[in-house]
This record gives sequence, structure tokens and C-alpha cells, in this order.
Amino acid sequence: MNNAITEAGLFSQIAASVRIVLVTMTICCLLYPLLILGVGRLVTPRTAGGSLLRNDQGEIIGSEALAQGFTRPEYFWPRPSAVDYNASAAGGSNLSPTSPALRARAEEILARSAAGGKPLPADLVTASGSGLDPHITLQAASCQAQRVAAARGLEVGAVMELLAKHAVRPGRVFTPEPLVNVLLLNLDLDRVRPRR
Repeated sequence: MNNAITEAGLFSQIAASVRIVLVTMTICCLLYPLLILGVGRLVTPRTAGGSLLRNDQGEIIGSEALAQGFTRPEYFWPRPSAVDYNASAAGGSNLSPTSPALRARAEEILARSAAGGKPLPADLVTASGSGLDPHITLQAASCQAQRVAAARGLEVGAVMELLAKHAVRPGRVFTPEPLVNVLLLNLDLDRVRPRR
């Protein structure tokens, strides 16, 4: 008889635990995200939808909120990414500052940049914590202006004017220096025609 009571008690505890897990999962994994998404769509529909950018044909070409890899000389390059700009695997490299692999990556970036012996801003050599930061500092963009202008047949002054147009301080006084969204800058740059 005691075994029957113990088994019944154990079964009721398991059943109660399963109910609690199901209710908790329904609230935390379904209802709460839907509520937050609904509020986001109501208050800031563009950002809740991913800040997606489309070309003239209506095709999605990127997100204003996520970095994309640009490597061709006629484009401004974003910060390096430890996750190869993969939004489903956002994260840093978790390498120690003394890691030989981190040093090798930085040296490769420095060699590729051909900055003429000038020091590069840190955001052109180091990845962000998410690996998807869409912005670089105005200083980092300015370091690339000469390369981009030469590759596109533009005057450096015209490229610098474009940089000034795109420089923003999203956090106002909390942003120590102006930032530039690399994708928006590169899209605008594609609209500029070289002077003959």
C-alpha cells in the first residue's frame, strides 16, 4: 500500500512539474516575445522589422542595424568580425588580448589596409563584441577615404563631404565621437559618379 501511495505521489509531482514547465514555456517563449514584438511593431515598426534596406527592385540588400563584409577597395570596410558577419552566430572571438591568433588577425588587417605607416583607429583592427557592429568611427572612415577615392576615380574632398553627411552621434552626448554606418555610406557612394 505504501508503494502505491509513493508511486501516486511521485506521479502527481511529475505531472505538476510538467504543467509548470508548459505554462512557463508558453509565457516566456510564446506570449512574452509576441507581446514585445507587438509593442515594437506599434511603437517603432521599422526597427522591429529589422531596419531592412531594399534596392530599386524591392529586394532586401541588408540591414541598417547589422554589419556586412566589404573587402573591395572601392568600398569602405566595416569593423572586423569574429563571426564573419553571420547574424545567426553573433559574438566575439573570446580570444585573450595576448592571443597569438588575435595578433595575427590584427597584423593581417594592418598589412591589407596599406595605411602608409600611419596608425589605424582601433575599430578597424578589432572586432566588436557582437561581430555585427554596423558603424565605424568617423576617424576610421576618414583613414579609408583616400583608398576609396582612388579606386572610384573621385576626389578625396568629395568622399570627405559624403563622410561628413553620414557622420552621426546616435547617443548624443554619450557618443564620444561621430559614427558612420558603413552600409548606408557605401550605398550612397554607389550613387556618386566620378568627375570626368
